Amino acid sequence: MRHALARFLAPGALLASLSACGLQPIYAGGGDGFVASQLAAVDVPAIPGREGWLVRNALTERLGRGTPDSSAGYRLDIVLDDDLEGLGLLTDDTIGRQRRILRARYQLVDTATDTIILDATAGSDAGIDVVSSEFATIAAEQTALENLAQEVADQIVTRITRTLRERQQGQAG
Repeated sequence: MRHALARFLAPGALLASLSACGLQPIYAGGGDGFVASQLAAVDVPAIPGREGWLVRNALTERLGRGTPDSSAGYRLDIVLDDDLEGLGLLTDDTIGRQRRILRARYQLVDTATDTIILDATAGSDAGIDVVSSEFATIAAEQTALENLAQEVADQIVTRITRTLRERQQGQAG
């Protein structure tokens, strides 16, 4: 039904009908829009460990920030938990499979008022085959960590984006 309706409406009319029901693009205005400017105002302090370095780099890439800035409007405090657990015990009592779990507890703080705007968690996990080559297993563990850092950063930015957008709509309404 929706596709049939879309064929009869001009593209602009379809967008107008979506905005009439309250749907708006989250990144309206592109790089100069409200959400993009608010994301760029998020400072991500250093996070301990290799996993912290990976997550922070992924976040600053997505947020559009490079270096810490004392005039930032928000601060993102993150505590990571990186766990590697053995699964799949083989007949010779060796581990045949591992699971790497990366979890983040984070808080978005408004630096002007020192108020916590968002307190949430993000996380992901990956399975790793343990093979006879120790080098290959270590490489797989590192690759899993790199991928998990990207996934966790995506989850955090998505949640922050939603929170900032809801905050903007609350102030406007």
